[in-house]
Amino acid sequence: MITDVTTQSLHAALTGLSERQRVIADNIANVNTPGFLAGRTDFESALQGALANGETPTPSPGTLARSLEPTNTNGNNVNLDEETVSATQTGLQYQLALNALDAKYGLLRTALKTT
Repeated sequence: MITDVTTQSLHAALTGLSERQRVIADNIANVNTPGFLAGRTDFESALQGALANGETPTPSPGTLARSLEPTNTNGNNVNLDEETVSATQTGLQYQLALNALDAKYGLLRTALKTT
């Protein structure tokens, strides 16, 4: 398999974004669950750190933490508006990374056809 830092970075981003989508869906599903604290996931820090250190990033879902935002009277702190915006943003980022990976593979296909 042909791999490089760009391809590995895109795969790592897709893995992290996929996990973020799962966490957001869990938050939305529990919007009315008393005592439920919204989850937040961070994969960007590890990805940026690996790239800054000259390392090849590895796909990882990132770290999951519970939100410390204030809660409602039932102890739940899921904000449906914020989750909807986050879901849309994450979906767009996922599509962008997928398009970049597709373009990268397209270049490889073109290079292999001409040789």
